[in-house]
Amino acid sequence: MPAPTTPLPGALAGLAPLLDHYGYLAVALLVLLDNCGIPVPGQTILVLASVYAGTGHLSFAAVLLIAACAAALGNGLGYLIGRTGGRAFVHRWGRYVLLTPARMERADGFFERHGGKVVVVARFVDVLRQTNGIIAGTTGMPWRRFLPFNVLGAVLWTGVWGTFGYLAGANIGTVYRTAIRYQVWFAIGLGVLVAAFLLRQVLRYRRRRHEDAGTGTAPDDGTGPDDGTAPDDGTGPD
Repeated sequence: MPAPTTPLPGALAGLAPLLDHYGYLAVALLVLLDNCGIPVPGQTILVLASVYAGTGHLSFAAVLLIAACAAALGNGLGYLIGRTGGRAFVHRWGRYVLLTPARMERADGFFERHGGKVVVVARFVDVLRQTNGIIAGTTGMPWRRFLPFNVLGAVLWTGVWGTFGYLAGANIGTVYRTAIRYQVWFAIGLGVLVAAFLLRQVLRYRRRRHEDAGTGTAPDDGTGPDDGTAPDDGTGPD
């Protein structure tokens, strides 16, 4: 299929030959891999395919459907990887990346409370998009809970970036650069929020330790209660 006549910016230009030769298959494969832990330009190919659709070279509905299915399937595969081998990996190698059993236990608790929101929002953040399924499986998030949030995240992510590319059309260069700039600010903002959350957790942990120390009792030295009587040395009356 011929590429759009509008000059493509940045990474879009590099992926154009791949999309020209393989069309929907390129979209399906890259989006699937991007969502199951392999750092490939799945989001970029989605935007590019949507630009093609906006110029009449692809079906926009087909791009959205294929990308959403591939994203959900890829994240599901990541979940299965984490579910079947994640724990064993953490137990064997976790200490080398500072992932101690205590930290893993806190991660389990966090995903139990907020896992659904993480699976949805992570789609829009590089690195988290590739790893959230694996993390969800490793922390033991139930499949029945993971599945609807996985599908919702895939649909939202596909819809947002697909619509972005479709509407950008001939203005893709300007719009693409603007989106990249705001994506950087979004990533910075998210990093600040995560850092603030971690700091809050550390302060709460230290405060609990301080309170526990303040209410603690003196250790037992094994001498028993003092009832005012002398110990029996065996010399008393027979």
